[in-house]
Order: sequence, then C-alpha cells, then structure tokens
Amino acid sequence: MGLLQTILATLVTLGVLVTIHEWGHYFVARLCGVKVLRFSVGFGKPLWMRTAKDGTEYAVAAIPLGGYVRMLDEREAPVPDHLKNQAFNNKSVLQRIAIVAAGPFVNLIFAVLAYWALFVSGVTVVKPVIGSIAPGSLAEVAGLQAGSEIVEIDGREVLAWEEVNLALAARVGETGSIEIRAGEPESGWLRSYTLPIDSWAVDLESESPLRALGLRPWQPEVEPRIGQLSEDGPAMRAGLRSDDLVLAINGVAVPNWMDLVGIVQASPNQLLQFEVLRADARLVLDVTPSLRPEPGSDQGYIGAGVVVPEWPDSMLRDLSQGPIDALVSGFSKTSQMIGLTLDSIKKMILGAISVKNLSGPITIAKVAGASAASGLESFISFLAYLSISLGVLNLLPIPMLDGGHLVYYIVELVRGRPVSEKVQMFGMRIGMALLFSLMALAMINDIARL
Repeated sequence: MGLLQTILATLVTLGVLVTIHEWGHYFVARLCGVKVLRFSVGFGKPLWMRTAKDGTEYAVAAIPLGGYVRMLDEREAPVPDHLKNQAFNNKSVLQRIAIVAAGPFVNLIFAVLAYWALFVSGVTVVKPVIGSIAPGSLAEVAGLQAGSEIVEIDGREVLAWEEVNLALAARVGETGSIEIRAGEPESGWLRSYTLPIDSWAVDLESESPLRALGLRPWQPEVEPRIGQLSEDGPAMRAGLRSDDLVLAINGVAVPNWMDLVGIVQASPNQLLQFEVLRADARLVLDVTPSLRPEPGSDQGYIGAGVVVPEWPDSMLRDLSQGPIDALVSGFSKTSQMIGLTLDSIKKMILGAISVKNLSGPITIAKVAGASAASGLESFISFLAYLSISLGVLNLLPIPMLDGGHLVYYIVELVRGRPVSEKVQMFGMRIGMALLFSLMALAMINDIARL
C-alpha cells in the first residue's frame, strides 16, 4: 500500500506541475495566434492521444519527467504559405518572450494560489517553543532558554517551526550574526539574542539548521506504547499487540519511546525480554530484533510504530485568514521561497552549500509519498514548493531551458536582430551538457540516499 501510495502521489505531483507549466506556454501561444501542433504531458511514446478539431494533438506519454508544447515553426519544418502567420518564429520578439515566460510564470502563480487556499481554509501549526538546548551549542552560548517561544528571526516574524527553519536556512554558509527574539509573548516578556556565525556550515542532508544551532523543539512526552505493527515483523511474531505499554526491557525501566528505540537499535539479533502492560495484565515477551544494515553501523528493529501523542492546545496555533489577507500571505510566502531557492543555487555554485543536497526524481517520489501520507495540507504545501522550484529553475539563463531562450530573445530585442543559429546551437550543446551533468549528479545523490 505504501509503494502504491508513493507511485500515485508522484504521478499526481509531476502530472499537475508539468500540465500547468505546459498549459502556460500553450495558453499564451494560442493567445498570440500561434498554431499548436502537440500538447504532451511526458516524453517518449504516447500512451494516450487525441486530436482536436483544430488539429492540435493532446497526448500523455510514457516518461512522466516533463512535457512539451510543439508549435508550428519554420525552423523545424516547412510551413505552407497560408499558415506562416501562425508560425512561432514569425511572431514579434515580445510575443515570443511572453510565450516562453508563461510556463514558469504560471508555476509561480500556482504556488501563490496553493498557499492562498491553505491560508483561507486554515492551517494548524506548532508554536516554535524551545524544548531543550544542546550543551555547548551556539544557542546555549547566546543564552537562549528552554521554554521560550521564538517570535522573530533577523527581524522577520515567525509563527511556526517551519518558518523558523526557513529563516535559518537562508543564513547557511554566511558570516555575521543571527538575531533571535524569544521569550513569553503572552506576558510581554521578550529578549533579543545574538548568535555569531562564521561561514556557517550545515550538512542539510543529516540535520536541520535548527538542530545545527542546538535548538530542540518542545514536544509532548511520547510514552513507549506500541502502535502499528508490521505484518510478520519481530514484534508481531513475539506476540506484541497494538496498545501494549512497554514498562521495561531486560529489567531496565523504559520511560519513553526514544529509550525503547535506542535499546532495540543497539540490540540486533539479541534476545530482549519485554515487560508490557496489556489492559490490567503484566506480561513478559521474548523479542529478538532483526538486523537492518545502516551506513556506519548495523541497527536492530522490531517492526513496531509509536502511538502518536496528542499536542496540547496551548502549543498549537490556528492560522486562518480572509481571502484578501490570504492572497497577500500567498504572495509573501512565494516570494520568500523564490528568494530561498535562488540563494541556495548561488551558495551551491560558490561552494557554501554542498552539491549533495541536489535532489532528483527518487527523492521527489519519496517526499511526494510522505507528504501525501501526512494529509492534504502537507501535500498541497509540497506541490507549491516544487512548483516554485520548477518555475525558478526554468528561468535560469541556461540554453535548453526557458530562461536560455529568454536570453536570446532579450538580446534580439536590444540588438534588433536575432542571435545567429550558430551561436544558438553552440549554446544548446553547452546547455545539454550542463543539464545532463546536473541530472546525473541528482540521480547519484538519490541513489546514495537509498
């Protein structure tokens, strides 16, 4: 079921984003009087195709990693005289710029509308209250205290942990100081803290900027109560049942779920005696964790999930806005994510962020499946973020991408004549080499993460 959900979530994610991107090109092309020959979602052999009355072919192809809109163009094939006024290459340079820019622009508009829908419907977030401070960390040195709620990062208001992480992520690789304002907003007691950073290096693959500063979010105590069980897993074979409360393992008290996980992970292929409370009865069950190979060390697992605790209302915040305010927030959120994406690209080029953070289709599939499993709110938020990434990346001045074509057309607009075919072909080769190299690197990173 998990694999099927991941596949469906990936197909929906790519299908939606590719369709709206190509629809942007298609809509403006038709608006400018360009004849569209084919609108395809996906590459390769069409799995489904229909020809409309105007001759446009609509197709869904086998490889769902993109799409295209094929327009009438004299540079690709001879065009009859009576159709030359509908050819893309015969349109004004401003019309061509509009057609090419429409795809990425629609991706960004989609993100604004997705965030608008979330803000209008209302979202529940966890207040950014600090649970603990790591000893010796930047946060401890600055004097931050457990129990304080973070209200500002570098002068920007933050209402949830996601916003805190985004604000901190924008500072990775930088030198200077991070200004944090925290305290007890309800009582009015707030204090400013300065955390100096020097080429702040964070391995975003293994930790969040939040944890790198030494901040740990507050969370409810998670009791060691068994939730879901994997079929035929070590826990189920040993007789453990959902809702069993683990009291001790090998005679050692287990106060919370993380202690249980630590013992299990450290004991692959070792017999463990679980003392559990089931209803009013105490039972002792022999459980042998199976071996799971992990980078650096092997770990044990029993195939048991945790019962997710309920968060107290005092730690939750409901964010709901009217249509106008939600639209403003949608634009603001999209602008913030655009800035973060561009900043991350710049830092990756300069070496401040490792290229190991580059992700490909496998990671997208995993995140799509996980966000879909977390609910509609998480999935829509992921769609919005990925749509922004697609829009921004397509606007980069790289030949083969929309941004590369825009560069040629802007040069033509300034010079008054097109860029030569020779220069465009040379740029195309460079663009292909660069894109294929980035795709290969992203795939290598994906495989390494597996």
